[in-house]
Amino acid sequence: MQIKLITIGKTDNKNLQALIEDYKKRLSHYIRFEFDIIPDIKNVKHLSETQQKEKEGELILSKTQKSDVVILLDENGKQMDSVAFSSYLQKHMNSGIKTLIFVIGGPYGFSESVYKRANRKLGLSQMTFSHQMVRLFFIEQLYRGFTILKNEPYHHR
Repeated sequence: MQIKLITIGKTDNKNLQALIEDYKKRLSHYIRFEFDIIPDIKNVKHLSETQQKEKEGELILSKTQKSDVVILLDENGKQMDSVAFSSYLQKHMNSGIKTLIFVIGGPYGFSESVYKRANRKLGLSQMTFSHQMVRLFFIEQLYRGFTILKNEPYHHR
């Protein structure tokens, strides 16, 4: 199985980028991981929120295949602790799917077409985080999930 994280816009904070790269490298010991960054939409000041979400949605959907399982990182999604998340990852690995895709939307969230395509919504917290911070938090949680599955000492129970 491969895990892919799709995001909108680049991370411009060098410290965050360095931490993201560190966790991507750590994660590569457990699974094939791809971090797919869709460039920011140009001329957004001339677009409504809905139009911006639609354009981002088209780009997100173009990165998926019919056989992929797509999970949106959404503030209204189901929340779980790290141990439950590791079990969730294991369930998907056992299911035989080829690609598990997690998506972080743009500043206004997701278009209706992306919500319709999604297999599930997952919430990281009821708090609001910047899109750049969520990338780091999520990749760290992926890494934590795999260390839990391998019974490694990273996560303290």
